[in-house]
This record gives sequence, structure tokens and C-alpha cells, in this order.
Amino acid sequence: MVTEPRVVIIGAGIVGCAVADELTARGRTRITVLDQGPLFETGGSTSHAPGLVFQTNPNKAMAEFASYTVEKYSALGAFDLVGGLELAAAPDRLAELHRRQGWATSWGIEARVLDPAECARLHPLVDADRVLGGLHVPSDGIARALDAAAAQAAAARERGAVFHGGREVLDIAQQGGRVTGVVTSDGQIPADIVLCCAGIWGPKIARMAGMALPLTPLAHQLAWTNPIPALAGAATEAAHPILRHQGADLYFRERFDRLGIGNYGHEPLPVRPEDLGENAISAFTEEDFAEAWHETRWLFPAVKDAKVEEGINGLFSFTPDGLPLMGPSRELEGFWVAEAVWITHSAGVARAMAEWMTGEEPVTQARECDVRRFEEHQRGPAYVRARDCQNYVEVYDVLHPLQPMEDPRPLRTSPFYPREQALGGVFLEAMGWERPQWYASNAPLLQGREIHEPGEWAARYWSPIAGAEAQVTRERVALYDMTSLKRIEVSGRGARDFLASMTTARLERGPGSVTYCMMLDEHGRVLSDITVARLGEEEFQVGANNVLDADHLARHAPETVVVRDITAGTCCIGVWGPRARELVQPLTEDDFSGEAFRYFRCRRAVVGMVPVTALRVSYVGELGWELSTTADMGLKLWDTLWEAGQEHGIIAGGRAAFNSLRLEKGYRLFGTDMTSEHDPVEAGLAKGPAGGPAPARRLTCLTLDEVVMGKEPVYAGGDPVGYVTSAAWGHTIGKGIAYAWLPSPLTAPGTTVQIGYFDRRIPAVVTEEPLFDPGMERLRG
Repeated sequence: MVTEPRVVIIGAGIVGCAVADELTARGRTRITVLDQGPLFETGGSTSHAPGLVFQTNPNKAMAEFASYTVEKYSALGAFDLVGGLELAAAPDRLAELHRRQGWATSWGIEARVLDPAECARLHPLVDADRVLGGLHVPSDGIARALDAAAAQAAAARERGAVFHGGREVLDIAQQGGRVTGVVTSDGQIPADIVLCCAGIWGPKIARMAGMALPLTPLAHQLAWTNPIPALAGAATEAAHPILRHQGADLYFRERFDRLGIGNYGHEPLPVRPEDLGENAISAFTEEDFAEAWHETRWLFPAVKDAKVEEGINGLFSFTPDGLPLMGPSRELEGFWVAEAVWITHSAGVARAMAEWMTGEEPVTQARECDVRRFEEHQRGPAYVRARDCQNYVEVYDVLHPLQPMEDPRPLRTSPFYPREQALGGVFLEAMGWERPQWYASNAPLLQGREIHEPGEWAARYWSPIAGAEAQVTRERVALYDMTSLKRIEVSGRGARDFLASMTTARLERGPGSVTYCMMLDEHGRVLSDITVARLGEEEFQVGANNVLDADHLARHAPETVVVRDITAGTCCIGVWGPRARELVQPLTEDDFSGEAFRYFRCRRAVVGMVPVTALRVSYVGELGWELSTTADMGLKLWDTLWEAGQEHGIIAGGRAAFNSLRLEKGYRLFGTDMTSEHDPVEAGLAKGPAGGPAPARRLTCLTLDEVVMGKEPVYAGGDPVGYVTSAAWGHTIGKGIAYAWLPSPLTAPGTTVQIGYFDRRIPAVVTEEPLFDPGMERLRG
């Protein structure tokens, strides 16, 4: 007999109440919700946050969370649908509003960039002479957090949930590595599942479960003015759009005839979780508000004679990447978190959590919010604090898609790093790894070449050298640092059967085979695309995407199978190009000929004096190998290849060239081109069953005469129909490339569409893929 699990939710703020509502709506009624404070003004951010819901976000999942929040709270009568207006007072900010309008359109949110006069007509405080334009989203507005929390709690109670205020959690009871209950100030409550929705107190609760939660509470200013004549006579609390002036780190909302001013412009004010009291409010620091008040009165002349009557420094949660912390703990079975969730996204996150906890197919994929997504170094206290504070500083900044974090760096470097520095490597960062984007030493390669120059935005974090590196890779041979690629060792009795059950791979082929395949969730959606190299009868090396892949395999492995992340102790070089065999074969006694070492095969070998694991695979569409070795031998491997490669015109290639080459070949990038909201057929990675229904959408190759960056909307006949995922200039095909999700009827080659790029529409054509070497002659040579 299956018994419904007993669930205890810690935190009766808006997130805890929303999850209780969503779970009970799915038939989970054995739910207890606890809070140290009174219900429902518990003392957390639900009690003091202004409740502004601006849905537009570069992250699709976050925009969907916000849109569901609007939908749900509107139905509950706890949402003021007044619209949102984001203002620009400088040209770069106006351009950013057009980019934001593109995101909104891509994610299905109605939005329009208005001229100054239209902005002034929407809000009595806006002076048309002080702004250049504004982004208007009619469905934005104000979530009345306490009303929403109470309404959702009432619905959950009607279905059987129990709520207790004034019960402090003292400990998480556990036995045998799993949760057994929650110890409170009024005794112990048994539980099979504990969900922490404690907000800024989350790290304290998580520590009771042996979990370090990467979250920092930071103080944020909210002030209210005295009555303003321009707002006099308001019949409702908010009658006009909520406002943001992100160029000055400010947002605004009305409270009848008073103006609320939120300020992100001051220095970060972190608070240690152990120093928190029972209330998420601290004293207002007037000196931190001076610049914000000056900017407010400049932007809104009607406010120039007003005074600040009251203010608070309210605490909010920040994380190293700015996303929520959701999902099960890896440290304690049965312990879950839904943390760093703002009111804006609360209902959407709650729905995703309920789907996750009940096994229901998700409406919005939440994998990139999985609390287990961080590498070990990203969970250290110093790193968490530094990144959380920087994310506070950048919360309203204009951030380029390629813009790396500036500090702390460098953190993770491959053994090749000294050589890459000597070659003038220009480094960007990913998951702590320093990754060369291009090399200054390759500037002479530009001689005699025509390299397409992108527009101003796409030209940031780019160099024409990258185009030359891409072309030379296809002409000669290049070394690419692939060390940051996740490498996982899977071995032991039953390893083959285990991987066969966890992936779409057919592993009947013996040792020496390499298989490209996918890990899927229980609903057939893509969790990751991976390569599985069979090095022995029960020994495999998996090329994966991120730490979640390693975690997924480790959690499901039987006792006889060992799953080990070997990335940090190894390194990898991609040796690719038409002269790759001429370079490598003289350096090894192993047979690297096309007959003896075919495409998608692997072997252990020795290159020079360096033992390597060689995989004949190529993400750039050229002859060659991935050669991995232990970290201590990495520099020797680089030097061996580099010295021998001089007679072949060898170069080092960076990630910008790499991205261009992989798009020419049509290779997908998980997390960008496809996520766990997609299945393999629509992503173009598998064929559907014969006679089965065609997918409603497909990942589609577009070509165009310009360079876009990704996440732009795609239009057909003037209507938005999809969005771009990856994009680059194809330096060896002479065209811009963009992959996009489009409805299947629009994916026939030759179909014309337009890409919304800032304030323009760029023509694009659906094109057969791959664009380069469709017969695979170069790869299989």
C-alpha cells in the first residue's frame, strides 16, 4: 500500500503558502506549515516587500514563473493589474529597453517600447523631457503579498493542510541519511519530506540538515514620501503603472498619494544568517539614500518639493547566479528547498516545486534553478558572499550575454593556462574556468582575410581574430582547450547495464566505442546530451555538461557502480583540422589511421611521453581527437603537440571560433539550444516513431546577413512565432547563423521569417542543416 508522505513546510510566507496550495491541489493533503512568526505577517520579506511584478527577464523560466504569478494572484483578487513602465534616460538604456522588449516577446509577454509623450500620458509623474522612452508591459503590476499568502493558505486548509504560527524550528530530525521529522519549540512533528521556504533564514534551517545553502541576506532600501500633489485624489492604492529607472538603480510604486522608492544604488549591505533576528527589516540608513533621492527628484520634477517620511532597509535573498534555489538536497534524503524566491516569481516557483515533488510533468523547466547546480568551489562561504554582493550591485545593470564575472578571478585554470597567457589569450569565465575566447598572437592571421564585422552590441567580447581562427581551423590544425568539459568516470560491475538504463545509448558495442546519446527524465524530456566512451568492459568515460549530470548518475548508481567526477584532476585538448592526423600520428606508436581509428571510436594511447585517452569526436566538424590526460601531464601534452605542430601551421583556437564552427555543423548546446522542456525529436536529435504525430515545434536553422546574440523573438507575417537560441557568424560559410524554436509548419527550408533585433527586424531564411560538410567527409576522413 502506498502511503501519502507527510510533508512539513518551514516558512508561512508567500512561498510556503503557495507551495501548500499547489501541493494540496494535487491531492497531497498531509501537510503542516510552520513559521516562527505570526500568520501571515511572519516578519520575512512577504511582510515588507513592495510586491512589484515586472515579468520581463532574460531567463525564460523566470519570466514564466512571473507570468503564472500574475495569472494566479489575479484570480485570487490579490493582484493590482496596473501595468509596468521601465524608463530610459540615456541612449544605452533605451537600446536596452528594446532588447528587453525582445525577451518579453520571445517568452509570450505583451510589451511595447513607448516614446516620451506616451510615457508621460501613462503616469502623471513622468516628464517627457527627462526620458527617451519606456518599456510598457500592460500585464505587470502589484502582488499584494499578504493577501495572496492568506488566500492560498485558506485554500490549502480547506483541503486538509495545517498551519502553525509561533513555532520556531530548532532542528531537523533524521535517521539513516533521511528526514524523519522537524523539532520545534512545541515538540517534534514527524515528516517524510521537509521543504524549507524560510527565506533569509533558509541557511540556518539548511545547516540543521547538513546543507550549506548558497544564499546571502542583503539589505535593500525602500522609502515613502509625504503626499505628492500630482498623485492627489487617488481612489485606489495604485492607479498608474509601477515604474523602474534601472539606469539609476531605482523602482517606484504608489501608495495612494505617496510614492514608494526602492533603491539598489547603495553599496551591498550583507547580513550574516547567524546574526538575523526575527524580522527582515533593519534601520533605514539615510546616507545610503542620498543619491537615490537626488536622482528621483531629477527624474520626476513633480516630486522636487516632497520629503521622505519613512523608510526601511529590508532584507532579501541573493544567490551566486541570481536564480532561486529549488529542489532536493544531495546531503539529506527527503529535505527540499525553495529559497531565494521573490514575490514576483512565487506562484510559478511553487507550481514547479509541486510538480517536482509529485512527479507531475512540469509546465516550466526548473533544472537551471536546481540547488545542486553549483560546483564545490561555488558553495564556499567566501565565494557565495562575494558573488551574492556582486549580483546585488548588478541587479539592474545592462549585462552582455558574454559578460563574465570580474571577481573572484581566476579560480579554475587548466594546465595549459600559462601557454594560453603567453599567446595573448583573452579569457572569459564559465563555472569558474578561465576559457580563452581568442588569442592576440593570432592577429597576423588576419592578413589577406575578409572577416565579417558584427554590429556594436555583438562586437563586444569579440575580435576579428576569432574569425581567422575559425577559418584556419578548417584549413590546417588547431588546439582547443576543452578542459572545462565535464568528464565523469563510471566503472564497476554492472556499469554497462546501468548506463544503458540511464541514457538513450545502445551499448552493445564493445570497448573502443563512443556513443552520442541523451539522459531523459521520466517524461521523455532531455536532461542532458552526453558522449559515452567505453574504455573497458565495465569502464566508461562520460562527457557531460554540468555538475547536475554527475549528480544524477551518482544518485541512481547501484552499489557496485562507482561514479566519479574526474574533471578537476584531468585536462583535455581538442586537436582538430584537416592536418590533425599529420600532426598526431608521428607522435604515437598507436595506429591513428582512418581505418584503424574510425570516427566515434576511442582508445588509450601515448602521445609523445603522455598517456592519453583519445576520443575521435569533434564538436567543430573537423578531423581530429579529444585527447585527455591527468592534470600533471597537461602542460607536457600541450608542448608536445605545439612543437610538432609548427611545421603544420598549428594555432590555438578560442571559444568564439569554436562556437561559430559548431553552429556551422549544427551541433546543439544543452542549456542554450535545448533544455529539459524539450524532447529529442523536436530538438532534432532523434526521429519520431513512424506514422507518429509531428512535433508542434522544432529547433530550426536560420541564415541571415547579420549577427544576432540569442533570445531574440522570431516573427512571421508580423506575429511572434518563436525565439532564437544560439547565434554566430559562420566564418567559413559567409553567413550569419541562428538556431530558433519555431512552429513545425514554419520549418520547411526556404521559409522566410524576421528576427527582432533591438528596434529592427532582420530577414532570415530557414535553411537545411548542417550548413557545413553535410556528407560528413571531413569528419570521417
